Amino acid sequence: MAHTIITFGRQYGSNGRKIAQELAKRLEIPYYDKDLIYLASESTDIPPEVLAKVDEKKASDWRRPVDDPYQMQHRFRFYPMNDLLFETQAKIVREIAEKEDCIIIGRCADHILKDHPGCTRVFVYAPHSARVRNVMDRESLPIETVEELIREVDKQRRTYYNYYTDAKWGEKENYDLCIDSSKFTIEQVVDLLEAVYRSKK
Repeated sequence: MAHTIITFGRQYGSNGRKIAQELAKRLEIPYYDKDLIYLASESTDIPPEVLAKVDEKKASDWRRPVDDPYQMQHRFRFYPMNDLLFETQAKIVREIAEKEDCIIIGRCADHILKDHPGCTRVFVYAPHSARVRNVMDRESLPIETVEELIREVDKQRRTYYNYYTDAKWGEKENYDLCIDSSKFTIEQVVDLLEAVYRSKK
């Protein structure tokens, strides 16, 4: 029987990460987010702090992804570190899905596991005003900075996803469940997703 996986795509400030974390605690199953950088580091022998610079970012056509001695290595001359990280993380995501139930945040996991019978692909979004409030509640930043941060992070995630999947980030056709997190409490969303998870067991 296939393991039960829930992947999360999310708009910045929608509380998607917080929902995923709370769900993982409720279900007592592993949660993968930045852990994937460390697993990729072990696989590639590239320090995690170097890989973190290109995590969930598309390679630029005009410049090296990071100004680091690792990027100057011969193997990266025609193979950007962004691509290496994506391919390595994709392999790790598939391996994880074969061995355990879990929750995976971002990194195109919904696309990578789209044919996995136990995978439920979730996208969390919210109106712009709600996202601004959420970010301001957790960060001590002026509203102008928050507005710019939301635009930049969403653009970065959209560009990364569209480039590596040839699909459109946030398009409902690419997910099994899209949730406007402003309409519910975090606990209510977790209740809903727990029911989805239990129904697949």
